[in-house]
Amino acid sequence: MPDRFFLTTAIDYSNGDPHLGHALEKVGADCIARYRRLRGNDVHFLMGMDEHSQSVLQASANAGVTPQAWVDRLSTVFTDFWKRLGCSNDDWIRTTEPRHARAVTALLERIKERHPDHVFLAEYSGLYCTGCEEFKADAQIKDGHCIEHPTLELVPTKEPNHYFRLTAWRDPVLQKIENGEFLVEPAIRRNEVLSLLRSGLQDISISRVRLPWGIPFPDDPGQTVYVWFDALINYLAATGFPEAGYEKRWPADLHVVGKGITRFHCIIWPAMLLAAGLDLPRAVWAHGYVQWEGSKMSKTAGTAVSLESAIARHGPDALRYFLLREIGFENDGNFTWERLDVRYTDELANGYGNLASRVLAMIERYVGGIVPTGVADTPLDQEGNARVAAYGNAMDGNLIHEGAQEMWGLVSRANQFVEETAPWNLAKAKDTAGLDRALGALARALTRITLMIHPFIPGKAGEVWGGLGLPGTAADAKWGALENPPTGGGKVRKLTPLFPKPVS
Repeated sequence: MPDRFFLTTAIDYSNGDPHLGHALEKVGADCIARYRRLRGNDVHFLMGMDEHSQSVLQASANAGVTPQAWVDRLSTVFTDFWKRLGCSNDDWIRTTEPRHARAVTALLERIKERHPDHVFLAEYSGLYCTGCEEFKADAQIKDGHCIEHPTLELVPTKEPNHYFRLTAWRDPVLQKIENGEFLVEPAIRRNEVLSLLRSGLQDISISRVRLPWGIPFPDDPGQTVYVWFDALINYLAATGFPEAGYEKRWPADLHVVGKGITRFHCIIWPAMLLAAGLDLPRAVWAHGYVQWEGSKMSKTAGTAVSLESAIARHGPDALRYFLLREIGFENDGNFTWERLDVRYTDELANGYGNLASRVLAMIERYVGGIVPTGVADTPLDQEGNARVAAYGNAMDGNLIHEGAQEMWGLVSRANQFVEETAPWNLAKAKDTAGLDRALGALARALTRITLMIHPFIPGKAGEVWGGLGLPGTAADAKWGALENPPTGGGKVRKLTPLFPKPVS
């Protein structure tokens, strides 16, 4: 596993407030980033905002403010939500920044230098979706509407545009996906992308007749760079491209995006990079959608659940856990208040929270608050060894929901071990050796569970780490602490209730 790990999310449109679909992607990527730090990687985690689009012009005009004032406000709204949800991104890029404009211009010029005939001027006419900010092919239209934004009207558009010769790069991109050099995951998304490539491509428009909001097209002040061509380059811009030293960060190790934008990230983006003579990202993970009663949550269609209300229900860690445990990071999943409450009560409050409370209380009551060392030879230790290995395999493959299942399996086994060993009876019988053995095993299991769950619920896991009297913080711990928990000798402290019952 390489020491460096450059992880990105998709950058979000500045046309409305964030919703649960955005949150799934951001906390999922954050979970991966935190896991990679646990593994010992030098993680650089990038998030940001897509601020050049026709929808920004429309939204700002409706609000009676300038486009810059509009995107400034929304950037603050988004960053505030991600901070509340515990996102640990190292950088926040906005496409209105000078560093991004420099990278867009440099990449276009680099393509034109290497392949002069791969950027050309022609007239385009077609149906334009303002939600996607792209012209739509017949396969992307159902009942006269874009399949991603069925509530919006498609706009007939005809204008002269600069084009990118995407067709020239179809075979190289196809080959790199087929031979695994460029990974597209999960398999269902890879098969969709391969099907698109095998069915043939068309050259694409990469400019728009000059709007008062966008990056000027190089050598043509009458045009702006098409928002999607512009937006994709943010990943490269954040490395410092085209300045010397950008290679220290590039290529990205993983792009985390929604399944609806795989065409851009898995076909157009690699073709752009190949044309510019640059390395491709190593992998793209395309997650599913958060649904409400079977429909995708989106800003254009409206949503029945606000992100604010979802956080307020049981707190940010509980929402993180629900999204990654219940919805998962592979397929679509439904959000309901009932299922959020069940996960919170059964797994966080009665599961992990109850285990932590019991273990810390028994160590305080029966052995003076000092964690026994004991020998790591109990059935619970053996279960822990197996669960840690399986957790690592799942998380290495970005199968976050499977990683959560392994963690939950160890929670269940540890609670069972409490009943099997009955430390209260051992204390009553003055069985010091047996008590040390049982409580030492439980402390090691709780430490392991806390490190496994930390990428999912960093706030509450950090509290338990401190409660165990462990050195440093859970965020700073490395994989060795999972394999050999450093528990013996620590002084425990009482915690406030981790997952209190809601006030009725």
